[in-house]
Amino acid sequence: MKYKLLALDLDGTTLTSNHEILPQVKQEIQRVKDDVVVLLVTGRHHTAARPYHHELGLDTPIISCNGTYIYDFSSDTVVKENALPKEKAKQFLQLAHQHQLNMVMYVTDAMTFSSQKPVEYMKALEAWAEDFPAAIKPEIRRIASFEQELALNDYIWKFVVEGDIEQIESFTRLPFIQDEFSGEKSWSNRIDFANKGNTKGARLAEYIQTLGITPSEVIAIGDNHNDISMIELAGLGVAMANADGAVKRAADISTPEGNDGKGIADIISTYFRA
Repeated sequence: MKYKLLALDLDGTTLTSNHEILPQVKQEIQRVKDDVVVLLVTGRHHTAARPYHHELGLDTPIISCNGTYIYDFSSDTVVKENALPKEKAKQFLQLAHQHQLNMVMYVTDAMTFSSQKPVEYMKALEAWAEDFPAAIKPEIRRIASFEQELALNDYIWKFVVEGDIEQIESFTRLPFIQDEFSGEKSWSNRIDFANKGNTKGARLAEYIQTLGITPSEVIAIGDNHNDISMIELAGLGVAMANADGAVKRAADISTPEGNDGKGIADIISTYFRA
């Protein structure tokens, strides 16, 4: 089988635990990127994925926020989107405040979080972003009011809630949240809430159709629950060795080593031969 597209998650997959791309992984991706479509499919906001897209020298667009939108870095434009309507986002904020949840709101060109209740992973990302030059520096902002930020932006991509996972999972079972949002676990203590129907698999299926590529011609690699939809879509669905059981059960195979070992390098070298 000749595969034509390689769909890659970032965190826990293409990136190490230190948020870096291993030299052998970078080498393999750059070896094949002119012969097959290499597509980053991530839960990240495009601004937080930009440095890696740049480092890999990719010219493809990126699927961001678990399938909420496709972003083209070459023109800095949104190609396709299913953002949250503002009224729905307002209702989410009201409920989240009532349940005293710590959250992040991904808006048009930035990731925003409360200056009063800073979320741990955003503090880490904020420090990480300082290392990049202005042209590719991720836009991460502390804000005083989510409601005010919502009013100022054209797009609300998704919310991320971090904290006690049982508390967050209880929140996902509220009727309004169940009916109106896709809630997917993206880390051990985080759940992403996007507009209903948005998944990596759904957006990837739509995108490959525009290229004339069938699912059987796709390899998709991921490590977390928000990757399951694209792993199940792909002709070859690959779970990372560091993925949990649910992801591995959805996949056809697993990588020999995790993201801190040789990561995805073996899969690329095996299935995309010169």
